[in-house]
Amino acid sequence: MDALDVARWQFGVTTVYHFLFVPLTIGLSMLVAILQTLWHRTGNERYLKLTKFYGKLFLINFAMGVVTGIVQEFQFGMNWSDYSRFVGDIFGAPLAIEALVAFFLESTFIGLWIFGWDRLPKRAHLASIWIAAIGTNLSAYFILAANSFMQNPVGYRINPDTGRAELTDFVAVLTNKVALITFPHTLAGSFLVAGSLVVTVGLWHMMRNRDSADTGAYRFATKFGSWVVLVSATLVVITGDIQGKIMTQVQPMKMAAAEGLYTTESPASFSVLTVGSLDGSRELFAIKIPYLLSYLGTGDPNGTVHGINDLQAQYASQYGAGSYTPIIPVTYWSFRFMIAFGLAAAAIALLVLWSQRKGRTPTSRWLLRAGLVMPVLPLLANSFGWIFTEMGRQPWIVFGEMLTRDGVSRSVSLTEVLTSFTAFTLIYATLAVIEFKLLVRYARAGVPDRTPHPAIDDSHDDAERPLAFAY
Repeated sequence: MDALDVARWQFGVTTVYHFLFVPLTIGLSMLVAILQTLWHRTGNERYLKLTKFYGKLFLINFAMGVVTGIVQEFQFGMNWSDYSRFVGDIFGAPLAIEALVAFFLESTFIGLWIFGWDRLPKRAHLASIWIAAIGTNLSAYFILAANSFMQNPVGYRINPDTGRAELTDFVAVLTNKVALITFPHTLAGSFLVAGSLVVTVGLWHMMRNRDSADTGAYRFATKFGSWVVLVSATLVVITGDIQGKIMTQVQPMKMAAAEGLYTTESPASFSVLTVGSLDGSRELFAIKIPYLLSYLGTGDPNGTVHGINDLQAQYASQYGAGSYTPIIPVTYWSFRFMIAFGLAAAAIALLVLWSQRKGRTPTSRWLLRAGLVMPVLPLLANSFGWIFTEMGRQPWIVFGEMLTRDGVSRSVSLTEVLTSFTAFTLIYATLAVIEFKLLVRYARAGVPDRTPHPAIDDSHDDAERPLAFAY
């Protein structure tokens, strides 16, 4: 073990942990805005209750996402300084815009939304949550544009004197074809997570409090969340198909590793299950679907998909001696886990809708149990998707330009990286417990009571009056 190994583990752990909160924030911000819009247009009290209820869960998650995201910048400077020097000119522009514009919109208008209840005009207050949601999505786009440069470098030149990548075309960075498809794919995955949480909480309250006055609100939330999940799952499949074709063009090794395809095939078969040799150089056993991989990778059932061994030989000739193959089992299985967990969440949403046909109320304990684990499934799908995306790019930190081993800080020792890794892990474990307890506590509390409070007698001293908070 050396500093590079620990730095990679630290970045992987903190990034995956941070991304547990990001998709829920992105998706739930839009869903809360939609619920408030429904209340604004109809005046129906149940939409107001649901807006405040899920809005509280959104705020808890948003705060945690901000806290965990700060560590990412710290790691770039401490553990990956050589990488930061190389790519800083490229990353600086989109990340600066993300901080100055997108995050400004998020933080400012979320503040207005929290403290603006009964203070701002209804339209202005509604606009504040929509602007905050738009800011959240813009933030995601700029960050994905920066990440897409690592997958498919565009709009730059290498300065021969400094050895740094320098920005030459900012528009090209923002319109990178990897970013243009990764963004809608990420949004669809985010709505899958948010919709699942809406379903879980609504289903739990509807089945446990059948005679509650708010049963109608929970029934609507359950159906609304289920449809969000099903539509999102469909969009994930569509955007994922396009993303697979682009990935085959710009990162053919990642596609080959995802399918355990060792030799170039035309047509190529999709691997249902592949067992390879221990050294990862050849296939020992496989169950395949003919023609499917060619279609997924090229759009042509007879298209050519290059294999791992052929690409390794090509890269060794192009970039010099060394291994240019990612860890195949990680890439292969993370790709499948991503798909499986996402489809499982969609299947549960379909069952939830079916259980409520013709106004019925679900009674199955198994459905309730499935509903309780439902939000975890798309979270796992998103996490494995990012593991696949980043691990499949290895050994490159910037594909074709910089190897991961060349990006690590040379002045940071193994002891220092282990210390920060241990500290962050302990802090994140504590934050995870806090986040889980807060979400469960407020989710169990249910929608807020909108019963008017009795009038306050002005003859009493201010000290006797009950304290109130805007939200």
